[in-house]
Amino acid sequence: MGQPGPLANLFSVELWERFSFYGMQGILAIYMYFAATQGGLGIDEGVALGIVGAYGGSVYLFSILGALVSDRLLGPEKTLFGSAVMIMLGHLALAVLPGVAGLIAGLLLVGVGSGGLKSTAATLVGSLYTRDDPRRDAGFSIYYMGINIGGLLGPLVTGFAQQQWGFHLGFALAAVGMLIGLIQYAVTRKGLPASVHTVPDPLPRSQYPVWAAVAVGSIALILILVLTGVLNAGNLATVVAGLAVVGAIVIFALLLTSKKLDADEHSRVVAFIPLFIGTAAFFALFQQQFTVITLYSDTRLDREILGWTIPISWVQSFNPFFIITLAPVLAAVWTKLGPRQPSTPRKFGVGIILMGAAFLLFLPMASVVKVPVLWIAMIMLVATIGELWLSPVGLSLATKLAPGAYPVMMMALYNLSVALGTSLSGALATFYSAETEAAYFGVLGAVTIGIGVLMLLIARPVGVAMRGVR
Repeated sequence: MGQPGPLANLFSVELWERFSFYGMQGILAIYMYFAATQGGLGIDEGVALGIVGAYGGSVYLFSILGALVSDRLLGPEKTLFGSAVMIMLGHLALAVLPGVAGLIAGLLLVGVGSGGLKSTAATLVGSLYTRDDPRRDAGFSIYYMGINIGGLLGPLVTGFAQQQWGFHLGFALAAVGMLIGLIQYAVTRKGLPASVHTVPDPLPRSQYPVWAAVAVGSIALILILVLTGVLNAGNLATVVAGLAVVGAIVIFALLLTSKKLDADEHSRVVAFIPLFIGTAAFFALFQQQFTVITLYSDTRLDREILGWTIPISWVQSFNPFFIITLAPVLAAVWTKLGPRQPSTPRKFGVGIILMGAAFLLFLPMASVVKVPVLWIAMIMLVATIGELWLSPVGLSLATKLAPGAYPVMMMALYNLSVALGTSLSGALATFYSAETEAAYFGVLGAVTIGIGVLMLLIARPVGVAMRGVR
């Protein structure tokens, strides 16, 4: 397809990592709120959905840690490999350790590991291209398709295993998928550009004790907050959202006050601020496929086909299926249009509007007792088209706008915007119920469409501030 050869290796490795990640996440909510007699933990539904949102947000929040380790200690390539090992161990913990202990250990390991991987994987893809390479957006769209092949297969496999043999086998299969990805990456990692094997901004050894003290102090503070009840399962999603906001402010401040940025790089960082907000708004709705839409699929959908009830998690495979189908089409369109394609801010605006419209499509079914599965498929189709206008383009943009001295920090900012949106998807889920369904989907859909329209209105000045980056 005219792309650099190493893209195929990164495509396949990311496929297996996403297989494990989405395979586990596909059954995570129901594992928590199903009764013990059904193999679950018996956690309250609202709390369980909040935990899923908080966990999803923390994955992106931990991307700050991954970015720091990558930029200052290990470099992108070694950080990615070590993070993948942690992910596999996390899935094993969920599969082997019983009860809440296994849940905590598993989610912490997968959360930290996925944060490190997210900070570095797109950086490795971006290293295959020059900043003005016209193949860049198409390459990221192809890479994004690999993510969604794993996202398609993961919930199908683990959901079927969970329904037939129980949750722990489903988690074990997620661990096996990550192991396959690790083996393949170990074989192909030497083919990557030399730049990803170096540390961009090495941390002086004299500063090691300071950062070690910060790390120990942070862990101690979290333990104190948990033990005193200040931080608990009920408010976890809100706390993660707050941390995402604080983290973003700190990184924006670091970049905008750094003397290592020239005038163009400074302007590009400023231009990313409204795109950060737009991305968070998009994912606050989009990531509800793992919170509200999971509960909706369990309680509102007619999932029976020819006398067999499809697993709840299979509904989450609609989105990656549509990505696989449509990503090559969008990649071809952007490549064909070249410099005539819409600017990134306009792509963002269209994507946000489509996401809001998808939520409004829930309204005609508000009074229907059992909603057809094909209706949710149509909703996810609209949401997916919106995702293709925003998410892979956002990944590519973060690497293009990144200052030379901080190549991974801009990627961390993009991930923080997703962290904010994902944690909000859990916090917002507490307001959903069968009685409030129409108001819930209607208000969120309308507000999001308004944000998308505003993005279109400011697209031109934002584009100018990007200083030649489209």
